[in-house]
Amino acid sequence: MLSPSLIMFSIQRKPKISASRKLMLKSLMVAKAKEELEQEILVKEEEKEKYLAERAPPLHTGGMTLAQLQDLCKELHAKIDVVDEERYDIEAKVMLNTREIKDLNIKVLDLRGKFKRPNLRRVRVSADAILRSLLGSKHKVSMDLRANLKSVKKEDTEKKRPVEDSDWRKNVEAMSGMEGRKKMFDAAKGPAQ
Repeated sequence: MLSPSLIMFSIQRKPKISASRKLMLKSLMVAKAKEELEQEILVKEEEKEKYLAERAPPLHTGGMTLAQLQDLCKELHAKIDVVDEERYDIEAKVMLNTREIKDLNIKVLDLRGKFKRPNLRRVRVSADAILRSLLGSKHKVSMDLRANLKSVKKEDTEKKRPVEDSDWRKNVEAMSGMEGRKKMFDAAKGPAQ
C-alpha cells in the first residue's frame, strides 16, 4: 500500500502552461494594462476640462467698457479670495487629520507593544551593587571576593625557583608523569641503538 505522501505526490500534476506561454501571457497583460491606463488618463483630462468649463467659463472681454472690465476684475478677485480661503481651510483640515493619524498610529503601536527598543550598552556592575539592587536594604554582607585571596609577592616566587643547570634528560620519566611507561616502551623497542 502506498503512503499518503506518495499518493499526494502522484496526484500533483505538472502545470499545463509552459514557461514561454506564461511569459507571452504576462506581456499581453502588461500591454492591456498600459492601454487601460492611457484611456483612464484621457478620461480624467476630459472630466477636468468639463469641470473647468462649468466652473470657469471662458471670458469674453472684447467690446467691454473700462467700468465693466473693472467690475469683472473685482468679481474674479472675490472668487479668488473665496477659493483661497477654502484651500487654506482644506489644508488645515488635512494637516490636522495627518497629525491625528500619526497620534493614532503611535497609540496602536503602544497598545500592540511594538516599541522601538534602544540599544543597550554593557555596564560593569560589582556583586555588591547587584545584591543591593536585588535585596535593597537587606543587603549587609560585603561580597569583596578579592579580600579573601592570599597576596603573593613576585619576589618570593622567583627566589623559590632555583636555576637548574643539570641535564634535563636525567629525570624524563619523573617529569613526564608516565610512571615508567617510557621504560616499557624502550624495552619493547629492543636494544638501544
